[in-house]
Amino acid sequence: MLKSFTRLIGGDPIRRQLESYAPSVEAINALEPEMRRMSDEALRAKTDEFRNRMASGETLDELLHETFAVVREVAVRTIGLRHFDVQLIGAILLHEGKIVEMRTGEGKTLVATMPMYLNALEGRGVHLVTVNDYLARRDARWMGPIFNFLGLSVGVLQEASRTEHGRKAFLYDPQKSSVQEDIHQLVMVDRREAYAADVTYGTNNEFGFDYLRDNMARSLDMRSQRGHHYAILDEVDNILIDEARTPLIISGPSHEDPERYMQMAQVVKQLKAEDFEVSERDRSVALTEIGEDHVERILNMPLRDPDRPEDITLEQARILGHLEQALRAEHLFKRNKEYVVQGKRVIIVDQFTGRMMPGRRWSDGLHQAVEAKEGVPVRQENVTYATITLQNYFRKYTKLSGMTGTAVTEAEEFNKIYDVDVLPLPTNLEYIAMQEDSDLQEAEFQENGNKFTYYARPDDPEQNPVFWRRKDYLDVVYRSEEAKEQSNK
Repeated sequence: MLKSFTRLIGGDPIRRQLESYAPSVEAINALEPEMRRMSDEALRAKTDEFRNRMASGETLDELLHETFAVVREVAVRTIGLRHFDVQLIGAILLHEGKIVEMRTGEGKTLVATMPMYLNALEGRGVHLVTVNDYLARRDARWMGPIFNFLGLSVGVLQEASRTEHGRKAFLYDPQKSSVQEDIHQLVMVDRREAYAADVTYGTNNEFGFDYLRDNMARSLDMRSQRGHHYAILDEVDNILIDEARTPLIISGPSHEDPERYMQMAQVVKQLKAEDFEVSERDRSVALTEIGEDHVERILNMPLRDPDRPEDITLEQARILGHLEQALRAEHLFKRNKEYVVQGKRVIIVDQFTGRMMPGRRWSDGLHQAVEAKEGVPVRQENVTYATITLQNYFRKYTKLSGMTGTAVTEAEEFNKIYDVDVLPLPTNLEYIAMQEDSDLQEAEFQENGNKFTYYARPDDPEQNPVFWRRKDYLDVVYRSEEAKEQSNK
């Protein structure tokens, strides 16, 4: 059945994997007539039946064929879309924790409903991760009727600025109507309720920041997330490869007194050459013993316990930290080289491009030390409260899968970093044309020296086109606009 289909994909290992799904596709198709005969009430009751069967010992894999057949029929009745056979294979791959490469327009959003429903039966939450807020709410509303019909709740996460700084989220409610697109069929609830829903749609950043906020919570009942069970990532290559190392950071103002920076800037200006050692290579400045004595006289306080110099108090550690940054600012960071001063502000200069970077600030109090050195107003320091990269966050999920139009080129990275396999799927038309008894077949023709493919009926002697594949023309460069116009005549 899949022999020709897998030949299109190429490679014996892939063919063996895809051929193994043919029995499952046939089993799901065999259940379709039975599902069509069932009433709406009988289909709705299937969710409770599946949960009871799981409680009796059946596994998700044992329920796969029947649950997928139910979702396919419900999709037809609610949103008028029917999962194609090739989409069934994609859904099975997602359930198995693999990454599926599907071309744009081949129904990734619809495919995800099957593994989402199946895994949601465990009651531990399923997350569908998208790249922006619009797709999160669009997909939740689009596929929401399927889940709502089957008795599952749907949560929707949106950016913090729209949800009371991340304290709120939304639940899908088909009864709520609004002329505003961003709240149509969405009811605002506590963030925790959106995560308590059977399935939750949201962006990678919102899931990651909620994890950070939960780790900063002062009690367990203030946390929003309930664990990391199963996630499907849309545009998975963008999230897990392109932005994998991007850190999510929650920061806030430091409580350090700006006057301390000014005080240390004055102290280091009074030091002599023998008071410190500068290492240009390591970009560090260290006080000598003579220097420590000099600083202690200036401050009129000890920097260390003379009997136990390794033991320092919290206040002494804070002063030494400020002193170190003041020394670096004075002796390593040069005006009009590492930074410039404009409008009473210190602006960093990119060492590679020479461009100014307004808005960027050095961390750990260094920027404040430079501001104090230059005598401009010292702005409050920001400190990092919590941080995590997207790569580290998504590795917390027990099962991870994804969809994208371009994954095969990154297959090695996916396998090495996330231990996830990648399989490409053909388009629905390619799949149909590759079947032995198909009523479509591929044909080729040439136009202006370019070769193209289209689909025709096998019994049509003239091979008239029924469907066209995308036409990719060769690039042609013209010397002038007149030459281009002449070529089109």
